[in-house]
Amino acid sequence: MTMTETGKPPASPAAGRRERVLPAFAEELVGTLSVHSQYVLHGSIRDIHLVRHDKNPDEGGAERQYDDHHTLTEVLWNALRQEGYEVLIRFDIADGFTVVTGRAPTNDPVVKEVRELLHGRDAPRAARAQRADTPTHLAEAERTLHSIVTGWKQQGQRTKKTPEVRPRPEPPQRQHPYRVVLLIDYAARIPTDVTRLSDPERDFFLNCLKLAEDARPIPDPDSGRRLFNPVIWLADGERDLPTWLVAGSERVRTIGIPLPDLGSRRRMAQLLAAEHIAKSGGSEDRDGQVRLDKKQLGGGLLGGGLLDEERRPDEHDVDTFARATAGLTLRAMRESAHMALDRGLSFAEMRDAVRIYQLGVKDNPWQADYVREQIRKGEAYIRSRVKGQEKAVGKTLDILKRAALGLSGAQASHPGSRPRGVLFFAGPTGTGKTELAKSVATVLFGTEDACLRFDMSEFSAPHSVDRLLGAPPGYVGYEAGGELTTAVRNDPFRVVLFDEIDKADKGVLDKFLQVLEDGRLTDGQGVTTYFSECVLIFTSNLGVRKRTGEGRREGRVAEPGMPYHQLEEIILTNVKEHFVEEIGRPELMNRLGGNVVVFDYIDAKVAAEIFNSQVGNIQRVLREEQGVHLRLSDDAHQALSAYCTADVDNGGRGIGMLLETHLINPLARALFDQEELTGTVVTVTGVRPAGDGTVALDLRVVRGGGR
Repeated sequence: MTMTETGKPPASPAAGRRERVLPAFAEELVGTLSVHSQYVLHGSIRDIHLVRHDKNPDEGGAERQYDDHHTLTEVLWNALRQEGYEVLIRFDIADGFTVVTGRAPTNDPVVKEVRELLHGRDAPRAARAQRADTPTHLAEAERTLHSIVTGWKQQGQRTKKTPEVRPRPEPPQRQHPYRVVLLIDYAARIPTDVTRLSDPERDFFLNCLKLAEDARPIPDPDSGRRLFNPVIWLADGERDLPTWLVAGSERVRTIGIPLPDLGSRRRMAQLLAAEHIAKSGGSEDRDGQVRLDKKQLGGGLLGGGLLDEERRPDEHDVDTFARATAGLTLRAMRESAHMALDRGLSFAEMRDAVRIYQLGVKDNPWQADYVREQIRKGEAYIRSRVKGQEKAVGKTLDILKRAALGLSGAQASHPGSRPRGVLFFAGPTGTGKTELAKSVATVLFGTEDACLRFDMSEFSAPHSVDRLLGAPPGYVGYEAGGELTTAVRNDPFRVVLFDEIDKADKGVLDKFLQVLEDGRLTDGQGVTTYFSECVLIFTSNLGVRKRTGEGRREGRVAEPGMPYHQLEEIILTNVKEHFVEEIGRPELMNRLGGNVVVFDYIDAKVAAEIFNSQVGNIQRVLREEQGVHLRLSDDAHQALSAYCTADVDNGGRGIGMLLETHLINPLARALFDQEELTGTVVTVTGVRPAGDGTVALDLRVVRGGGR
């Protein structure tokens, strides 16, 4: 007997019936029709689904199996009609009730009878009249639902009267009820707001719940089996319908339709490989389907002449395609394959087609030669901006080179759609962590604006994750979407910097687990954002300070002047302890792996270089913005340097703050009241202590002396 995907035989196969392996959700529904009268199917309801058919191509020939894909309606109906159901009806709020199909392929008299029961002889005009008024529409729909569930066997026995409702025609003379199935499509669109139902909406859903309890199974005149006429609600999520309807009765069963697993995606990839061959010059099977069995998928396809120029798809191509579509629907796989054919891509390039489908862009900077060239040239640029961090810069460049070659996570059986690169910058404050992140963005993508920065101290509240991903339906800010997901969808090729990650709420950290593992996030609106082309950088001061001693007072455990290897060991140990012991997120540390880059304290030589660089920045800004030429005498330069680099515990940021106090502020006071600044030469000739603990500057101002 043919086995299903769940490892169980098909439910009650009739003698002589052509067997098929159904998706698990269809098997569950068909197998419980005797005890449940209504079902809520949620999840991937718009996807296509694989069904495995058994076929005897020739009399006396060996039986073989093949896969084919069908819509949800086709899957359900092909399974339910084998249980004796005669007609499938669909209802939605826009078109009302329509007969989709019947058991006989053409001219089914039962379909005609049911259609007349639904609409009378003038179906189009009746449908328009139904949609004219929403409350009347729902009341009419509830009455029709009762007729469908009873198989039109209890006409005129409803106790509730609906005013101004068109009377139904009498059913044809029939000895037994009609065995029909009702799909309520777009169920989430019936209520305006599921949390605040109007009176007609509440009455409609309440009567549906009562109908689930009052329904009785209908016997099959042929087999005698007693099964309900099921009402099947189709919704994106369980919360799209009132909770008291979904969970208010034992007769209502909720069934999730998950995204396809790897096995299903492999089967779909085989079908699409066959289609690719056919449309590129292959041949069709006897029933019009292109078949690709294991023999063909192996070496047998690599020789011969089905395709003139394209290399034949093999098992590796099929597996690569299947793995590249992790998190996608089978419909998305089919659309990606169609896009590949339209763009003239070979099946071996299907991963590129998937990337285009996901990101919406054709050009991939990572695959261009200039990215590697940018990294080669950018090494000197990065070292000029981030001073005194040779080991940190070296490790960062190694990870960037790995990303450019597509080797991130290559040691895994399949790297999936993980981000191109992941870096965790740890170490003392002011040592260049944020500066290095911005430098990486400039090198990779040509501009510092490609660095999308989030200060995680702003995301320390329990619900701050909504800012990143967007609020769920019904909450304030739902329409705006998430700051992170929207920005990455707009430009998927960028550096995303999460500054001071240790300050983020644990709920935010949990979302990073998904990004690091799967390279994608689904926002509050249900839209998936892919991070497969991003470089993610986390920064933190973790590991430098730690609670120690009997009083558990926080003190510095990584001191300036330590050998780098010792400092690195201390910081790595403390970072790991923070994620594992303090916040209970060992899996996050595990996903960061060896991508933690430790920054060293800056020494006196590096502090002097940073000081000179920042003074140069001040001179450049004054020259470009005000036309003022700033100069420092040797004595003034030496004195300012001594003031600003006396304590380097706060790194380059501390030097900058002291420069603001000792140079920029007194300079601004002196220049603010000047009437004409353009062309002015300002020379700092001396620096001396002031009474308030700051310094005073001796300035010589020459107007019109600039060059």
